Amino acid sequence: MSAVPEKSSANRVVVCWIPDWPVIVAAETEAGTGPLAVIRGEEVVACSEEARAAGVRRRMRLRSALSRCPALRVVERDLEAEVRRFETVVGQVEDVVMPRVEVIRPGLLAGPVRGPSRFWGGEDAFAERLAAAVAEAGHPARVGVAGSVFTAALAARKGEIVTAGQDAAWLAHYPVGVLGLRDTNLLQRLGISSVGAFATLPADRVASRFGPQGRVAHRTARGLETRPLAARAPGVDYSVARVLEPAEARSDALAFVARALADELHQRLTAAAVTCARVEAVAEFADGRTRARVFRHEGRLSALAVADRIRGILAAWTDPATSRRPGDLEEARGAEGVVRLVLRPEGLGTATGQQDALVGERLTPVEVERAASRVQALLGHRAVTRAVLGGGRGPADRITRVPFGEVPTAELPAGPWPGGFPAPHPAVVFTKRLRADVIDDRGQPVVVGARLDLTGRPASIAVDGQPREAVSGWAGPWPVLEQWWDRDRSQRLARMQVVAADGNAWLLTVEGGQWWAEGLYG
Repeated sequence: MSAVPEKSSANRVVVCWIPDWPVIVAAETEAGTGPLAVIRGEEVVACSEEARAAGVRRRMRLRSALSRCPALRVVERDLEAEVRRFETVVGQVEDVVMPRVEVIRPGLLAGPVRGPSRFWGGEDAFAERLAAAVAEAGHPARVGVAGSVFTAALAARKGEIVTAGQDAAWLAHYPVGVLGLRDTNLLQRLGISSVGAFATLPADRVASRFGPQGRVAHRTARGLETRPLAARAPGVDYSVARVLEPAEARSDALAFVARALADELHQRLTAAAVTCARVEAVAEFADGRTRARVFRHEGRLSALAVADRIRGILAAWTDPATSRRPGDLEEARGAEGVVRLVLRPEGLGTATGQQDALVGERLTPVEVERAASRVQALLGHRAVTRAVLGGGRGPADRITRVPFGEVPTAELPAGPWPGGFPAPHPAVVFTKRLRADVIDDRGQPVVVGARLDLTGRPASIAVDGQPREAVSGWAGPWPVLEQWWDRDRSQRLARMQVVAADGNAWLLTVEGGQWWAEGLYG
């Protein structure tokens, strides 16, 4: 770790980063060796060193990653597990190094420098002790110190301590893209490609062109903390709380309550035209104990994101397997449930616009999550669902509907599935099959024989009562015999692909002499 002369530790922050934290957590449950990638949807969010050596990168589409590394092992991201495992590391840091810790995201934490640096004998000694404490928890870490969280997070990637007052000079050589501005085409045309060049632009011109987001990015480029002066009026408390009677011990029920509380908190802050830098989550247990954790917020943690974090830390606090101290086991056994949940905003300031995610993390749009939460509150938890891809032979069999905000608990194995429908898969898979009619050139229905021979050449097709279209090509049919050992669930059918003259390509199924449209290709 490189050190520089220390001038002042006032208003400086330290950031500790554990590289590839999602990969570390996934590797604990994923058997096997070799390159590993953690995905969310169809995008890579983290990958191992072996995967990077093969050309895999963050934010890469899964198909591109597999084309570069065919041996890549793919694991769906489990944010709850990441939060739960990271709570052990945070507890180690609190016990050994510093009492005040802010969790930016699993694998990345921050805290103030002033008090701990005095205790440990300077910023350099404090940074080394922090890295050693995380190493004692079993994970290599990198530590950075600077005048703002953004600069310290970048410095942590290099394990450096930025000289007090030199944040702007230290950031100057970075590409302007690290600031998170969505529209950088104008800057590129003006020849402004570095953070230093962007910092020299007039602040009023940047604000008029890029709005609140540009104002925040300009402050960051100049090495200033993006959070303005606190705007909280004396006596104003924006905290939200919920009393649970009787005590609740189920993490899924607690996460649902936490999501409703987070939505209420966002509404209160929006109505007051303020934002917060941190959110403190406090859980009061039935045995009288209280546990608290602070999350870095920056005005961008949605209700769903807060609920996921609370679900993870509650699981860590009450699970003896993740206890970090001998007394935690008795504490977990004594806490029979949560009787009160509190969300308390800290570091309040004037609302000037939403800050982008720190160091490139990408989250689901807040508006979508809030709308889904409101619909669930009105119509029930299962009123809003999302499609999760699993295993199965038919296109519809591979899709499972999961309530929004939940992690699927039981998925069909990804494969191999002998006899499964090969790629490319239909762009649209119908929830309920559509009735179809396939006619040959003699005007007679096309029938599939026992030997998979067609009674006539398909000439036209009509789906769900729509106008009949001529058939320009087809492939198949292919036989499907599923669950033949179960008389009640056995299925004998055949599939065929048909292209109509209007450009639509259909995936058809014939069963018992009746044609059905199962999917539509894009």
